[in-house]
Amino acid sequence: MKKFLVVFLLFFAVSSTWAFPPGTFKGDNSPNQCINLVKKLPKQPLSPAEKEGLFKMIEEEKLAHDVYYVLFQRWQLRVFNNISRSEQRHIDMVKTLIEKYGLKNPVEGLDVGQFKTEEMQKLYKKLVRQGMASLGEAVKVGALIEEMDIYDLQQELKKTDNEDIRMVYQNLMKGSRNHLRVFGNWIEKMGLSYTPQYLSKQEFAKIVSSPKEMGPVDAQGKPMKINTK
Repeated sequence: MKKFLVVFLLFFAVSSTWAFPPGTFKGDNSPNQCINLVKKLPKQPLSPAEKEGLFKMIEEEKLAHDVYYVLFQRWQLRVFNNISRSEQRHIDMVKTLIEKYGLKNPVEGLDVGQFKTEEMQKLYKKLVRQGMASLGEAVKVGALIEEMDIYDLQQELKKTDNEDIRMVYQNLMKGSRNHLRVFGNWIEKMGLSYTPQYLSKQEFAKIVSSPKEMGPVDAQGKPMKINTK
């Protein structure tokens, strides 16, 4: 009976009190602002590494979107729905670059759970399988995905000097830090044990303990002042 009561209270909290914990991105127009800024920047020569980086990151953003979409259907935890929508805006940011440089979008027309590369397809199945096991595992999957995004974006930033690409990557990374804060908040509230897989324990702790970041950032990751007049 006691175990049933704990589960019931957790479900109630999922549906109400914690539906919108800190960092769930209500009202943040940063992705649209970033897209508008990126469109105005001049095109620069695109290296093979930069091209592959764009393909990798749009697949990775789709992975996050699709996993969160499926986990929301399973657990009805609103945070998965909110962040899934945020990931769609991240996809749109990378798509803006792909279209700007006249490249073929590798995720165009693919359904939820479908990926061009075998590596991403296997990772999707693995993460969904883990997240379906329990609500706690689903939350930990969210943290893992955001860790991976941050790490991979850090690596891709080392390979590009194009201002428009750097701006998109910096804004994606800012968004992923915000997402990680949300999942870190849930991990703490649910009393879960979690060990970072891609980031150091120090970097993970620094991110999840810091405030939510708002507004677009520039190619160096510095906050930008947007003139709305």
